[in-house]
Amino acid sequence: MKKFLVFATCLAALPLAAQKSDKKPMTQQQGDEILQELRQIRQLLEKQAKPATAPQEEAPTRAKIADLTGVSMLGSKSAPITIVELHRLSVPFCQHFHMTTFADIKKAYIDTGKVRFYSKDLPLDFHPNAMRAAMAARCAVEQGKFWELRDTMGANPNSLDMEHIVGFAANLKMDTAALRACIDGGKYKERVQSDVLEAMRIGANGTPTFIVGKSLGNGVEGELVPGAMPFQMFDQKLKELEK
Repeated sequence: MKKFLVFATCLAALPLAAQKSDKKPMTQQQGDEILQELRQIRQLLEKQAKPATAPQEEAPTRAKIADLTGVSMLGSKSAPITIVELHRLSVPFCQHFHMTTFADIKKAYIDTGKVRFYSKDLPLDFHPNAMRAAMAARCAVEQGKFWELRDTMGANPNSLDMEHIVGFAANLKMDTAALRACIDGGKYKERVQSDVLEAMRIGANGTPTFIVGKSLGNGVEGELVPGAMPFQMFDQKLKELEK
Protein backbone atom coordinates (compact mmCIF):
# COMPACT_ATOMS: atom_id res chain seq x y z
CA MET A 1 0.00 0.00 0.00
CA LYS A 2 2.84 2.38 0.81
CA LYS A 3 4.26 1.94 -2.71
CA PHE A 4 0.89 2.86 -4.20
CA LEU A 5 0.78 6.02 -2.08
CA VAL A 6 4.22 7.02 -3.34
CA PHE A 7 3.10 6.41 -6.93
CA ALA A 8 -0.02 8.50 -6.36
CA THR A 9 2.09 11.27 -4.89
CA CYS A 10 4.32 11.29 -7.95
CA LEU A 11 1.31 11.47 -10.23
CA ALA A 12 -0.15 14.31 -8.19
CA ALA A 13 3.12 16.18 -8.36
CA LEU A 14 3.36 15.81 -12.14
CA PRO A 15 1.37 18.89 -13.15
CA LEU A 16 2.97 20.95 -10.40
CA ALA A 17 6.48 19.90 -11.28
CA ALA A 18 5.79 20.94 -14.84
CA GLN A 19 5.28 24.53 -13.75
CA LYS A 20 8.29 26.78 -13.32
CA SER A 21 8.35 30.05 -11.53
CA ASP A 22 8.08 31.92 -14.85
CA LYS A 23 5.04 29.85 -15.93
CA LYS A 24 6.89 28.33 -18.91
CA PRO A 25 5.53 24.98 -20.13
CA MET A 26 7.35 21.76 -19.32
CA THR A 27 10.04 20.85 -21.86
CA GLN A 28 10.08 17.58 -23.78
CA GLN A 29 13.18 16.48 -21.86
CA GLN A 30 11.52 17.13 -18.50
CA GLY A 31 8.45 15.21 -19.63
CA ASP A 32 10.52 12.25 -20.79
CA GLU A 33 12.43 12.13 -17.49
CA ILE A 34 9.23 12.22 -15.44
CA LEU A 35 7.64 9.48 -17.54
CA GLN A 36 10.74 7.33 -17.22
CA GLU A 37 10.67 7.57 -13.44
CA LEU A 38 6.94 6.84 -13.30
CA ARG A 39 7.44 3.78 -15.55
CA GLN A 40 10.07 2.49 -13.14
CA ILE A 41 7.73 2.95 -10.19
CA ARG A 42 4.92 1.23 -12.10
CA GLN A 43 7.16 -1.71 -12.97
CA LEU A 44 8.10 -2.06 -9.32
CA LEU A 45 4.44 -2.04 -8.31
CA GLU A 46 3.55 -4.63 -10.96
CA LYS A 47 6.41 -6.85 -9.86
CA GLN A 48 5.31 -6.71 -6.23
CA ALA A 49 1.71 -7.43 -7.19
CA LYS A 50 2.66 -10.81 -8.70
CA PRO A 51 2.53 -13.94 -6.50
CA ALA A 52 5.91 -14.73 -5.04
CA THR A 53 7.35 -18.08 -4.04
CA ALA A 54 9.08 -16.49 -1.06
CA PRO A 55 8.00 -13.68 1.26
CA GLN A 56 9.04 -10.25 0.01
CA GLU A 57 10.81 -7.84 2.31
CA GLU A 58 8.93 -4.72 3.27
CA ALA A 59 10.41 -1.44 2.11
CA PRO A 60 12.35 0.18 4.96
CA THR A 61 10.52 2.90 6.85
CA ARG A 62 13.41 4.08 9.02
CA ALA A 63 17.05 4.89 8.36
CA LYS A 64 20.18 5.95 10.18
CA ILE A 65 23.24 7.91 9.10
CA ALA A 66 25.84 7.92 11.84
CA ASP A 67 28.10 10.70 10.60
CA LEU A 68 27.17 13.72 8.47
CA THR A 69 30.48 15.49 8.99
CA GLY A 70 31.48 17.39 5.86
CA VAL A 71 27.99 17.30 4.34
CA SER A 72 26.65 20.72 3.33
CA MET A 73 24.15 21.93 5.90
CA LEU A 74 21.73 24.77 6.58
CA GLY A 75 20.72 25.74 10.09
CA SER A 76 22.21 25.31 13.53
CA LYS A 77 24.47 22.31 14.22
CA SER A 78 22.82 22.05 17.63
CA ALA A 79 19.27 21.84 16.22
CA PRO A 80 17.39 18.95 17.87
CA ILE A 81 15.86 17.69 14.60
CA THR A 82 17.62 16.73 11.38
CA ILE A 83 16.39 16.46 7.81
CA VAL A 84 18.64 14.84 5.23
CA GLU A 85 17.61 15.21 1.61
CA LEU A 86 18.83 12.68 -0.95
CA HIS A 87 18.35 14.49 -4.22
CA ARG A 88 19.12 14.56 -7.92
CA LEU A 89 19.38 18.01 -9.47
CA SER A 90 18.13 16.84 -12.87
CA VAL A 91 14.73 15.74 -11.53
CA PRO A 92 11.66 18.02 -11.73
CA PHE A 93 10.27 16.52 -8.50
CA CYS A 94 13.32 17.81 -6.62
CA GLN A 95 12.88 21.16 -8.34
CA HIS A 96 9.25 21.27 -7.24
CA PHE A 97 10.18 20.55 -3.60
CA HIS A 98 12.73 23.37 -3.48
CA MET A 99 10.49 25.89 -5.24
CA THR A 100 7.53 25.22 -2.93
CA THR A 101 7.83 23.15 0.25
CA PHE A 102 11.43 23.95 1.15
CA ALA A 103 10.82 27.69 1.57
CA ASP A 104 8.21 27.02 4.26
CA ILE A 105 10.43 24.48 6.05
CA LYS A 106 13.30 26.94 6.04
CA LYS A 107 11.21 29.79 7.41
CA ALA A 108 9.41 27.80 10.11
CA TYR A 109 12.09 25.35 11.22
CA ILE A 110 15.60 25.94 9.82
CA ASP A 111 15.82 29.69 10.36
CA THR A 112 14.36 29.32 13.86
CA GLY A 113 17.03 26.83 14.98
CA LYS A 114 14.69 23.86 15.27
CA VAL A 115 15.97 21.88 12.27
CA ARG A 116 19.29 21.37 10.53
CA PHE A 117 19.01 20.47 6.84
CA TYR A 118 21.63 18.37 5.04
CA SER A 119 21.99 17.83 1.29
CA LYS A 120 23.30 14.51 -0.07
CA ASP A 121 23.53 13.31 -3.66
CA LEU A 122 21.67 10.52 -5.41
CA PRO A 123 22.40 10.88 -9.15
CA LEU A 124 21.31 7.86 -11.20
CA ASP A 125 22.67 6.69 -14.53
CA PHE A 126 19.58 7.35 -16.65
CA HIS A 127 19.99 11.11 -16.00
CA PRO A 128 23.17 11.84 -18.00
CA ASN A 129 23.78 15.28 -16.46
CA ALA A 130 23.06 14.31 -12.87
CA MET A 131 26.60 13.27 -11.95
CA ARG A 132 28.07 16.43 -13.50
CA ALA A 133 25.65 18.62 -11.54
CA ALA A 134 26.37 16.79 -8.29
CA MET A 135 30.12 17.24 -8.77
CA ALA A 136 29.62 20.91 -9.69
CA ALA A 137 27.78 21.52 -6.41
CA ARG A 138 30.62 19.84 -4.50
CA CYS A 139 33.17 21.94 -6.33
CA ALA A 140 31.17 25.08 -5.50
CA VAL A 141 31.77 24.40 -1.80
CA GLU A 142 35.39 25.44 -2.38
CA GLN A 143 34.17 28.89 -3.36
CA GLY A 144 31.50 29.15 -0.67
CA LYS A 145 28.74 28.95 -3.28
CA PHE A 146 27.28 25.49 -2.73
CA TRP A 147 23.70 26.48 -1.96
CA GLU A 148 23.62 29.27 -4.55
CA LEU A 149 24.80 27.04 -7.40
CA ARG A 150 22.76 24.09 -6.19
CA ASP A 151 19.58 26.16 -6.11
CA THR A 152 20.25 27.61 -9.57
CA MET A 153 20.89 24.18 -11.08
CA GLY A 154 17.89 22.74 -9.28
CA ALA A 155 15.67 25.43 -10.78
CA ASN A 156 16.94 24.50 -14.26
CA PRO A 157 16.96 20.68 -14.36
CA ASN A 158 16.93 20.58 -18.16
CA SER A 159 20.02 22.82 -18.50
CA LEU A 160 22.77 20.95 -16.70
CA ASP A 161 25.33 20.53 -19.46
CA MET A 162 28.76 21.95 -18.75
CA GLU A 163 28.24 25.25 -20.58
CA HIS A 164 25.04 26.04 -18.74
CA ILE A 165 26.62 25.18 -15.38
CA VAL A 166 29.59 27.42 -16.12
CA GLY A 167 27.15 30.16 -17.14
CA PHE A 168 25.28 29.82 -13.85
CA ALA A 169 28.60 30.04 -12.01
CA ALA A 170 29.57 33.20 -13.91
CA ASN A 171 26.30 34.84 -12.88
CA LEU A 172 27.17 33.99 -9.27
CA LYS A 173 30.58 35.69 -9.66
CA MET A 174 32.42 32.40 -9.24
CA ASP A 175 35.84 31.47 -10.62
CA THR A 176 34.54 29.55 -13.63
CA ALA A 177 37.95 28.25 -14.72
CA ALA A 178 38.52 26.69 -11.31
CA LEU A 179 35.01 25.24 -11.28
CA ARG A 180 35.40 23.70 -14.74
CA ALA A 181 38.77 22.19 -13.83
CA CYS A 182 37.31 20.73 -10.63
CA ILE A 183 34.41 19.13 -12.51
CA ASP A 184 36.48 17.84 -15.44
CA GLY A 185 39.05 16.39 -13.03
CA GLY A 186 36.38 14.39 -11.22
CA LYS A 187 37.70 15.61 -7.87
CA TYR A 188 34.54 14.73 -5.97
CA LYS A 189 33.24 11.84 -8.06
CA GLU A 190 34.11 9.21 -5.46
CA ARG A 191 32.34 11.19 -2.73
CA VAL A 192 29.21 11.46 -4.86
CA GLN A 193 29.35 7.74 -5.59
CA SER A 194 29.74 7.11 -1.86
CA ASP A 195 26.48 9.01 -1.29
CA VAL A 196 24.78 6.78 -3.85
CA LEU A 197 26.00 3.61 -2.13
CA GLU A 198 24.84 4.93 1.23
CA ALA A 199 21.41 5.76 -0.21
CA MET A 200 21.13 2.21 -1.53
CA ARG A 201 22.13 0.84 1.88
CA ILE A 202 19.35 2.69 3.69
CA GLY A 203 16.74 1.81 1.06
CA ALA A 204 16.34 5.09 -0.83
CA ASN A 205 15.66 4.27 -4.49
CA GLY A 206 14.08 7.49 -5.78
CA THR A 207 14.48 11.23 -5.47
CA PRO A 208 13.83 13.21 -3.51
CA THR A 209 13.96 10.98 -0.43
CA PHE A 210 14.30 12.36 3.09
CA ILE A 211 15.39 11.13 6.47
CA VAL A 212 13.48 13.03 9.17
CA GLY A 213 14.37 12.38 12.77
CA LYS A 214 16.06 13.34 16.01
CA SER A 215 19.61 14.64 15.77
CA LEU A 216 22.19 12.18 17.08
CA GLY A 217 25.42 14.11 17.52
CA ASN A 218 26.74 14.41 13.96
CA GLY A 219 24.15 11.99 12.62
CA VAL A 220 20.45 11.23 12.44
CA GLU A 221 18.04 8.36 12.89
CA GLY A 222 14.46 8.69 11.76
CA GLU A 223 11.73 8.07 9.26
CA LEU A 224 12.51 7.48 5.60
CA VAL A 225 10.16 9.76 3.64
CA PRO A 226 9.99 9.32 -0.17
CA GLY A 227 8.67 11.90 -2.59
CA ALA A 228 8.19 15.65 -2.94
CA MET A 229 5.62 15.82 -0.16
CA PRO A 230 3.81 19.08 0.72
CA PHE A 231 4.79 21.28 3.63
CA GLN A 232 1.76 20.18 5.67
CA MET A 233 3.11 16.64 5.83
CA PHE A 234 6.59 17.77 6.91
CA ASP A 235 5.05 20.17 9.42
CA GLN A 236 3.08 17.35 11.02
CA LYS A 237 6.11 15.08 11.29
CA LEU A 238 8.33 17.83 12.68
CA LYS A 239 5.78 18.86 15.28
CA GLU A 240 5.55 15.24 16.42
CA LEU A 241 9.34 15.13 16.84
CA GLU A 242 9.23 18.34 18.90
CA LYS A 243 7.07 16.72 21.58
